[in-house]
Amino acid sequence: MFKKFMFIAGTLLGLSACQSASLTGGEDLDILGSWHIEAAQGKAVIDYSPAQLVFAEDGALSGNNSCNQFFGQYQLDGQALTLSPAGSTMKACVDALMQQERNVMQAMSQVTQAKLVKGKLLLSDADGETQLVLSKQ
Repeated sequence: MFKKFMFIAGTLLGLSACQSASLTGGEDLDILGSWHIEAAQGKAVIDYSPAQLVFAEDGALSGNNSCNQFFGQYQLDGQALTLSPAGSTMKACVDALMQQERNVMQAMSQVTQAKLVKGKLLLSDADGETQLVLSKQ
């Protein structure tokens, strides 16, 4: 009986170690640094696209929306995330990059939450739909 109890206890302990940690009590995700945009609004970005988001410690947001540089602010509270792009350069690029730029900017305005899943930063809207998929650079 004791061996059976130890086996079950050990199994449960081992399985609990496999669970992902959830954030509680205002503990923020570690999103600081540069993140390559892999997908925007369900569409993979064009190969070798410079699309990226950069999260600075002071709440500054910057990056490249596929064609132009942008800047703004972000607020992170646990997993709640708001992106507020404030301005960008205004270069013209090929049509495919310009469309991708529009998708990235639309996606950023809809983001309300963030989560890390298997090394990817998933930014979702209020309905839980993934708007941006990012990988650490």
